[in-house]
Amino acid sequence: FPTRRSSDLKQEPNSRLGWLVIIGTVPIVAFGLIFQDAIETELRQLWIIGVMLILFGLLLGIADRIGFKTKQLGELNLRSGLAFGFGQALALIPGVSRSGGSITVGLMLGFTREAAARYSFLLAIPAVLGAGTYQFLGSYQDLPDDLLAATIAATIVSFVVGYAVIAWLLRYLIKGSYLPFVIWRVGVGSALLIALGLGAI
Repeated sequence: FPTRRSSDLKQEPNSRLGWLVIIGTVPIVAFGLIFQDAIETELRQLWIIGVMLILFGLLLGIADRIGFKTKQLGELNLRSGLAFGFGQALALIPGVSRSGGSITVGLMLGFTREAAARYSFLLAIPAVLGAGTYQFLGSYQDLPDDLLAATIAATIVSFVVGYAVIAWLLRYLIKGSYLPFVIWRVGVGSALLIALGLGAI
């Protein structure tokens, strides 16, 4: 019986996309391991979070405004897949969302809103699962049984809700823009910085 060579398999759309997701995950894993201490300490200051919320909100708005938005998911290649990955890795800085960073990069590369969001969410799967598993394995032995069950239940609920939100967002982006998300990020970031400046927090 004829068999498919690995080189042929990689050319199939789904398999090719799977390889690109794996490759795009490398930056966040590498930077996460290298800068773990700084991420968990120095970068968790509220003023940094406020600034990043505003900065990447504005960058998302600019990318959404000036990006050509013509490329489809099938036009993704190794270079653009890695670029998405570096955008996702920026989310290691508190205040930069994982999807926001990678979607911004995708829009700047000329991908459509829907294509950028779709690949961004696919890219988040191994990153979120990996980070969650790493944290769970490091702490589950210290959790009481009732809290462990609650954690598992909360994880399942989060998955279902997250899936529903992603499905809605992809439908919305067929005709909608990222402007509401830009306004939200700038508004929350500004409120946080104002509260810090007034000494309210």
